[in-house]
Order: sequence, then structure tokens, then C-alpha cells
Amino acid sequence: MGQENFKEMRKAMVVSQLRTTEVSDPRVIAAMSHVAREDFVPAANRAIAYADRGVKIGDGRALNSPLATGRLINVAEPRKEDDVLLIGAATGYTAALLSQLAGNVVALEQSSKLATLAAKNLSVLDNVTVEKGPHAEGVPAHAPYSLIIIDGEVEQVPDLLSAQLADGGRIVAAVVDGGIARLALGRKAGDIVGYQYFADCGGCALPGFEKAKGFHF
Repeated sequence: MGQENFKEMRKAMVVSQLRTTEVSDPRVIAAMSHVAREDFVPAANRAIAYADRGVKIGDGRALNSPLATGRLINVAEPRKEDDVLLIGAATGYTAALLSQLAGNVVALEQSSKLATLAAKNLSVLDNVTVEKGPHAEGVPAHAPYSLIIIDGEVEQVPDLLSAQLADGGRIVAAVVDGGIARLALGRKAGDIVGYQYFADCGGCALPGFEKAKGFHF
């Protein structure tokens, strides 16, 4: 499939998936219009890179749909003065978008295979650093962050991540509650993070944030 085909698919994604929903920030739309999503999916799946669903990227993981990614970043409102921690680097697509919208981005990935791939895909960007480690532990060495984005559906946001957020900082995630993922924006004041919940937000599960299962008799 030629580059012109992908450009047309990218335009169609912006028109049909982003502009018809709550993705209203022109900076987010511009970034998603520019970054070639097909470069961040396996060759066998490039033809569906812009489909309105997750795309399998290996190691049991999938890249969030463009709409899920767009809504997450739109709510986060990244700014050039932000130091961002991205949880779930995957193949590097969301980090590539954030590199155009924020000052510095630390992208954390717990899969060795995907972390290596993300580092390769993002090597040309001088404001993105890829780190390998457990998602739920964050990257305290670079903290505090003014913005933390968890790129995938999670069952909970651990206190260890909230502790790495600067006072006044924001944290965004799709939190699963009762089987439904709701887009959540948290703002930190002192040691407390207060959350505001938005509409349901579909996405792909991100490992490392499962709640402990209780005993049943």
C-alpha cells in the first residue's frame, strides 16, 4: 500500500473518528494528522492502522484505536511546558504525538520487546526518552511530572504513580468500573488527587494495573 493511500486513510480518520467526537483541540488533531500511525504497527497490520479499533502489536498487546488515543490526549491538554510521563509506550505512537505537544516525554514500557521497538521508532525525537520497567511503578528518577498519561484501560491508578505527579499536575487514564472504561482526569492538590469522570471510553487493556482478586467461597 502506497504512502498516498495512508495519507488518505489518515485524513479519513481525522474526519470520521476525531472531528465527530469530543476530540476538539486543534493541536491534537494537527499532531494526529501529521504522525504516520502506520509506521508504528507491524507490517502485516498496516492496512488497518487507521481502523476504529485496536491493532495487535505483539507480545499480547494492542495499540489503542485512534479515537481512544485522541480522546485521552484531548482531555490531558498537554502543553509545551509539560514534563510528561507516558505509561505504556507500546510501539511509540502516542509518545510521537506527545513529542509535538509537550516539552519532554518519558515513555515507560514493561515489555522488553516493545520497549526496544519504541526506542527504535522514537530515536529521531530529541525530547522523548524510553524507559523499560513495570508500568505501575512509573519512573521516579525523572519525577515530578506535570502530566501523567496512562495509555490503555486500567482497573486502578496506584498511589505510586500519583506520588510522582507534581503539585497541580494532571493524570489521565481510562479506568474500568463495573466492566465499563470511563475517561478520568485527576488533578493533584497537595497530596490528594481529585478525579473528574467523562463519558465511557473504549480502549485496549494495559497490563500491570489489575486489582487483587478477593476470595470466593
